[in-house]
Amino acid sequence: QVRLVESGGGLVQPGGSLRLSCAASGTFFGINAMGWYRQAPGLQRELVASVTRFGNTYYADSVKGRFTISRDSAKNTVYLQMDSLKPEDTAVYYCKVDVRLPGTREFWGQGLQVTVSS
Repeated sequence: QVRLVESGGGLVQPGGSLRLSCAASGTFFGINAMGWYRQAPGLQRELVASVTRFGNTYYADSVKGRFTISRDSAKNTVYLQMDSLKPEDTAVYYCKVDVRLPGTREFWGQGLQVTVSS
């Protein structure tokens, strides 16, 4: 089985920074893409950023230039550095990991509350 453990959410003032982490553990052959999604109240879950096993990254337009995704393949961990946070970044953030078991299956973290408010 695969387990994801997220950490790093919280309350921050506008303009502040937070760093989210998501570590995968268990029995698997490897990890393909890793990503962060978010869901604000009343809205659909949206992809914020993702990184492939080859290091290719994607960012939603709303976070480009402010957020940075990275991964440590040796630790099976993905990070999301969030800078210049805005109130509209307030949401529950979820990591998603595509794991090779064999076959590929996606796993989701439990979610982290990020609140940007003064």
